[in-house]
Amino acid sequence: MKFRFLLVLFILPALCSSQIDFDNYFLNQSMRFDFLLGGNSKEERVYPEQIKKEPYWAGSKKNLVAAFNYGNYRFRIFDAKSDSLLFSRGFSTLFEEWQSTAEAKEIDKIFYQTAIFPFPKRKIRIEIDSRQWEGYFKNIYKTEINPENYFILNETHEKLETFEVLYNGKPENKVDIVILAEGYTEAEMGKFREDAKRVTQYLFNEEPFKSEQAKFNVSAVLTPSIESGTDIPGENIYKNTRFNSTFYTFDVPRYLATSDMKNILDAAAVVPYDHIYVLVNSERYGGGGFYNFLSVCTADNSLTKEVFVHEFGHGFAGLGDEYYDSEVAYEDFYNLRVEPWEPNITTLVDFGSKWKSMVGESVEIPTPRSAKYNNTVGVYEGGGYMNKGIYSPFIDCRMKSNNAKGFCPVCQVSIKKVIQFYSE
Repeated sequence: MKFRFLLVLFILPALCSSQIDFDNYFLNQSMRFDFLLGGNSKEERVYPEQIKKEPYWAGSKKNLVAAFNYGNYRFRIFDAKSDSLLFSRGFSTLFEEWQSTAEAKEIDKIFYQTAIFPFPKRKIRIEIDSRQWEGYFKNIYKTEINPENYFILNETHEKLETFEVLYNGKPENKVDIVILAEGYTEAEMGKFREDAKRVTQYLFNEEPFKSEQAKFNVSAVLTPSIESGTDIPGENIYKNTRFNSTFYTFDVPRYLATSDMKNILDAAAVVPYDHIYVLVNSERYGGGGFYNFLSVCTADNSLTKEVFVHEFGHGFAGLGDEYYDSEVAYEDFYNLRVEPWEPNITTLVDFGSKWKSMVGESVEIPTPRSAKYNNTVGVYEGGGYMNKGIYSPFIDCRMKSNNAKGFCPVCQVSIKKVIQFYSE
């Protein structure tokens, strides 16, 4: 009973978000504002790339304004005439991770990004904000968009074969996942079909997804590559693949990612989707995940189940990494004087906004990583790639290691909150 009460407390903010009359402001299609996000460790800039009209809007028509303050970036859509906030989403990117690497102190780079929202009926203003080191958001770009502008692309999409892995109802009332084939040749599309079914089952074998399966749709898009596999630069292996995925992202051997977002977005647009998952045809261990943007994982490693679910935790629910003793490229990724936005890690600066209500009165804070507290929600030092100053809620969790039995209670509550937001 106590856990149910706490669950209500966690989910309540999503229920209280302001409501916008969807049909008054939007069509049941999407506007895709593509842009380049570039700079270095100290600077960031937005360069508009293109605007596209896409055939589907998969998101909720009720919950349009984000109810939780997640993401290192956010974009907001305002009605140009009334200045009313119509839509918002937080998101994360490869760029902000790259900013914390040593390379970003030496050179500038750009990364392809997008903001997707329901297609507006009237002129709107889009604002893109960046979360600063001190924790607050700073506006870095704004512009008005007239939906009648004839430079908005309305192209015919490539005819790609698709199939439903799981269907439970209308996209607007479900979490809609699309899985794209990467590094599968035309002759390997049968393998991709089976792999997509298998990894989907991996997700729904773990809680809370198992209990919430009826709130999901999963589609797959057959996107053949010229060659099989993926790039492994550290071993001088290069493959001509559909989305140019690669290991050794930021020179970390196990970090698998792709920056070819334009092609990914164009392929995903043939079905309604809330989240994109790129499944890579490789036996090598690795993956990556970015909140409200993209998840990537290999299909055939012995730990694919654990990695697939872990990366979806990042991409869909905004969960942070809880490990602190693995190789990463980041330097000073978190400001220890600011509460991180991820719901499952804390600096104790504002612990009351996190899982404090789930910690029992007899549990020490900080909580020792000892057998006494196995399976106990607490405040364990270590997380967010740092062994000091950042704390996580459980001794082990899917967001910490591949040995964990699954998501801890705090992560499960956070995931359910996001599922509810998309499926109302």
